[in-house]
Amino acid sequence: MLFQTLHIARNTLVESLRQPLFFVLIVISGLLQALNTAASGFSMGYTTSAEVHGDNKMLLDVGLATVFVTGMILAAFQATAVISREIEDKTILTIVSKPVSRPTVVFGKYLGVTVAILMATLIMVSFLLFGIRHEVMSKASDSLDMPVIILSASAVFLSMVVAGWTNFFYGWSFPQIAVVLMTALVPGAYVVTLMIDPDWHFQSIGSDFKPQVMLACLSLALAVMVMTAVAVAASTRLSQVMTLVICIGVFVLGLLSNHLIGSRAFVNDFAAIIESAEPQRFEFTDFRAKGARYDITLKNFPEETLSPGTPIYYGSSPQGLGMAVPDFKPFEGDPADESRLFADDTPPALMVKTSDRKSITIQNIGSRMLAVKRPPREGDYIFTQPTKINVVALGAWSIVPNMHFFWLLDAVTQNREIPGWHIIKLVIYSVLQIGAFLCLAVILFQRRDVG
Repeated sequence: MLFQTLHIARNTLVESLRQPLFFVLIVISGLLQALNTAASGFSMGYTTSAEVHGDNKMLLDVGLATVFVTGMILAAFQATAVISREIEDKTILTIVSKPVSRPTVVFGKYLGVTVAILMATLIMVSFLLFGIRHEVMSKASDSLDMPVIILSASAVFLSMVVAGWTNFFYGWSFPQIAVVLMTALVPGAYVVTLMIDPDWHFQSIGSDFKPQVMLACLSLALAVMVMTAVAVAASTRLSQVMTLVICIGVFVLGLLSNHLIGSRAFVNDFAAIIESAEPQRFEFTDFRAKGARYDITLKNFPEETLSPGTPIYYGSSPQGLGMAVPDFKPFEGDPADESRLFADDTPPALMVKTSDRKSITIQNIGSRMLAVKRPPREGDYIFTQPTKINVVALGAWSIVPNMHFFWLLDAVTQNREIPGWHIIKLVIYSVLQIGAFLCLAVILFQRRDVG
């Protein structure tokens, strides 16, 4: 089965690369990235300390969006070209009439299309990185980055010349040869550009290398792989136009899923955001000692009154997801009565001990300490009640591919480091989403009449 899958994937890859539209969209994406360096100059961006700053924030935003949308369109067209069109033309009978299972066909087709899309994504991301290196020409005194222009144009021109020469003399596919050469030459030209400054002097390769931007591009490639699985599933039953409509619909719904569905999955409203949190004594550091107290300064004035005795929950999510405090029964006595706070019949709880305008002191009370997961820390959200879960909304939110998980632009532009564990979570999430849509594709294709 593995050999059959790889054989189908190879043929699918070759067929995908030979599509003229595949090459055309890649070139258009490169031209758009070049235009973005001029169009982004009117964004009036603020200058901050980050890998991209000022108008270049808009350049990165528009550039990533260009790669994302182009990748989605490529996925839709390529999936229908190798599945839907073959079903309509009956050419897929040459595969399924042999001892080849339909799941093998689906997996092989997806693997071939995905490799082609990743090749295109690598080229388009390289064009984006060229633009980031060139930067927006915001001032009249800015000059062109000639190494970027010459090396990027040379890589594309050389690829097209060799592809045209082999097409004329040997009859090889022009789009296929051009894309294969660009996959190697365009990223290679970018690496060479990193070693040369705008004045054609050698520099350290790390001088202009932007690791956080690379991680954002990597997460975008994962999103494109998920959209490719969506396109493959849709193309087993639908035509090219409808497959594109489904992909656009899933794409838009994925961007809006947090607002339309996710906001209803976890029902809770935070009262304030923690600016700083300090234990009153060293032994209270883990906040698990009986009677432990933490002094908390708030970033904002509380949305509701946090008077003494108010139950307190906290966590890193503004929706109350993954709370650091387990559910507990609120204290119903007088918060000033120390004897009642630690009486034998007092259940464990967290409450406000004292409060001021933008500061509170919270205490771990009860006959035994409340087993919190961790102490409060800067950036946590404070709640006065446990989070309620809407099972229906949570289920729908889990099914729809959430494109916001892959969009790491805000982290880059706000100078927030993207942790490695987040990328690992994205990989796991992508594998689960891809597996789900491929299973759906197999189910749909199993019942499809191809005769």
